[in-house]
Amino acid sequence: MGDRWYQKAVVYCVDVDTFQDSDGDGVGDLRGLIGRLDYLARLGVTCLWLHPIHPTPGHDDGYDATDFYGIDPRIGTLGDFAELLHQAEDRGIRVIIDLVVNHTSDEHPWFQQARSDPDSPYRDWYVWSDTAPADRTQGMVFPGEQDETWSYDRTAKAWYYHRFYKFQPDLNFANPKVREEVKRVVSFWLQLGVAGFRIDALPFIIELTEPGNPDSPKDFAFLDELRQHAQWRRGDAVLLAEANVEPAQLVNYFGDGGEAKANSRVHTLFDFMLNGRLVLALAREDPEQLVDALRDTPKLPPGGQWATFLRNHDEIDLSRLTAEQRAEVYEKFGPDENMRLYDRGIRRRLAPMLGNDRRRLELAYALQFSLRGTPVLRYGEEIGMGEDLSLKGRFAIRTPMQWSTLPNGGFSTADPEKLIRPVVTGGEFGYETVNVTAQRHDPDSLLSWFERMIRTLREAPEVGAGSCTHVDVPVPAGVLAHRADGPTGCMLFVHNLGRKAATVDLGKLAAEADQPNDVLADQRYDEVGDLTALKVAGYGYRWIRLNRNPAG
Repeated sequence: MGDRWYQKAVVYCVDVDTFQDSDGDGVGDLRGLIGRLDYLARLGVTCLWLHPIHPTPGHDDGYDATDFYGIDPRIGTLGDFAELLHQAEDRGIRVIIDLVVNHTSDEHPWFQQARSDPDSPYRDWYVWSDTAPADRTQGMVFPGEQDETWSYDRTAKAWYYHRFYKFQPDLNFANPKVREEVKRVVSFWLQLGVAGFRIDALPFIIELTEPGNPDSPKDFAFLDELRQHAQWRRGDAVLLAEANVEPAQLVNYFGDGGEAKANSRVHTLFDFMLNGRLVLALAREDPEQLVDALRDTPKLPPGGQWATFLRNHDEIDLSRLTAEQRAEVYEKFGPDENMRLYDRGIRRRLAPMLGNDRRRLELAYALQFSLRGTPVLRYGEEIGMGEDLSLKGRFAIRTPMQWSTLPNGGFSTADPEKLIRPVVTGGEFGYETVNVTAQRHDPDSLLSWFERMIRTLREAPEVGAGSCTHVDVPVPAGVLAHRADGPTGCMLFVHNLGRKAATVDLGKLAAEADQPNDVLADQRYDEVGDLTALKVAGYGYRWIRLNRNPAG
């Protein structure tokens, strides 16, 4: 896939504990995941992203680790993980894991030693204050579930900082020993064979927290250190990061912005700005927000990359939209209060959000996968899984994978009450109706469509590695035309977000065309011809190969 493999990757994110249980204890595990690698290879996945795999008390779905060098015994052993890496590599699939080092569990030995002895060498590994900081009720990540970001510890006789829940004390990245320890963690997993990391809560890792200062400084130099360290250990290691910050700040996470404008920090960032606008565009059935997004995209240094997504493991975060825009999205996709979370997001999967309308589902994912960047797909989206709103918070979309009509959807042979989380049952999204086996036998299923779409994408490397621009011509309402250009050629995309059929004139591009043809479309259309009368159905799409460089 070349030196910058991540630019041409298809990333599939998995919660190991809800994907496949191999031993019947009700919890998904690494051996179960190994058994499903052939499924992922057939789907077209080239990079597998695993959510937290470390030992944990389980208060925050694994994001509260007690050992960054271990494997949660519920999902397997270090040996199982090594076997997963080997088996994945045999199928051409790289594996990246979550790096959740902004904080630890309060049960981590480091914190236990820090709180018990003011002279402990681990005391300064965390952020403390002798008095209650004035900003202790500011900056909460989980409003409604958090009361403060500083909590008093009676054993330590001091206040400790926690950007997230109180059982997740923040590490002190102003301490050089903490930085060195994080580098050792990175080295350990790279040596074992992972291809990189998805870095959780990146802005908080580089925040040098000062008690009473709600706008504490950030040390971007640590990102340069971390990138250099990772790539000395493995030259093609990738850092995929979560940084939901203001647009003007985004480029700082890719590089220092100096004269060289080098990509010296993270390789790729999740594109939260595009995600919010994409959801708004789907709600309005109008691509105007996407046009603005393509025009407003900050220029990235060579090697810098966006990661696109429609659904991830968290809520759909609408915080970058205006209050009025957010209200529009809520009305369309989260009309009930129980569908919303943290006063900023929606805790639903995409299929129920779009009314299980197959046309709109295809349109949405065809659009996401054709936009600039690397596409990320959450497990179960490829078969149109639904959510369980009876579960608390983000767990609504963290239900077990639905493999078949066997008990528990084929996820586990355990008694239902022993499952880590209940499988969605009954109705139009229950495992009895929505499952891999049924869709595998149906050439017209959503799963079969995803396989075709991803194969088509992998034949068009200019989508991920090239440029992406809006085609600025008059088009009917609801229609977006854009193109991807790279050394391999040019792809032209027409997506109709509206429900009415449309005809688009893109004849201005005819001079560039070399036997243009549809390579993916929602239905069979007339030949592309001179591009002057391209028909596209309501909620339809056409991926057109405009030209191709035979030398690649």
